[in-house]
Order: sequence, then C-alpha cells, then structure tokens
Amino acid sequence: MHIISYKKIREFCGKHTAAVKPLNHWYRIVKHEEFKVFTDIKQLFPSADKVGNFVIFNIGGNKYRLIAFIHYQMNRLFIRHIMTHKEYDKGKWKEDKWFNYTKN
Repeated sequence: MHIISYKKIREFCGKHTAAVKPLNHWYRIVKHEEFKVFTDIKQLFPSADKVGNFVIFNIGGNKYRLIAFIHYQMNRLFIRHIMTHKEYDKGKWKEDKWFNYTKN
C-alpha cells in the first residue's frame, strides 16, 4: 500500500512522542499490504472501523486514531488525520470534505 503521506505521522509524533513507536509499527505493517476491500483491513486490524469514506485505525492501545481514505484500486492510503482519542471524540474530523465525497 502506498501511504500518502508519512509527513503527517512525523508531525504528529513531534507533538506526541509516545506515539512514535505505535505509529511506526502501523506504518511498517501497512506499507507491505495490498488491501483490496475493507474486510482485508479488518482481518489484519480487527479494531478498524469504516465511517463515511474513512477507515479509522486505533493506534497505541486506543490512545490515538489514524483516519485514512483508501483508494483500493490504486493501492493508495491517504492519511487524512491523526489525533488523540479525546480529539477524535470531538468529531471535527467529520467536517473533512473527503468524509462524504462521492464521484459525480
């Protein structure tokens, strides 16, 4: 899976040093996968959820959330947001234009 972009991981880890190890672990796993459908993700990450157009990954024992848009046919994962559990619960990430985007 081609992950776009690692920069978001680096920036988040700069603010939350405890997230470095679990986010890098997630990255190393995902970059070697070729998810074809959401059920492929669930097999590897049972706690992952699909909300709107996004896949939500629980990171670091549920301390952090990584929110991604996945284009399965192109084998690309776009990191849209990384946040603490508390920030996630506020729901501002649902205002992202990609959350409910549909092709015309």
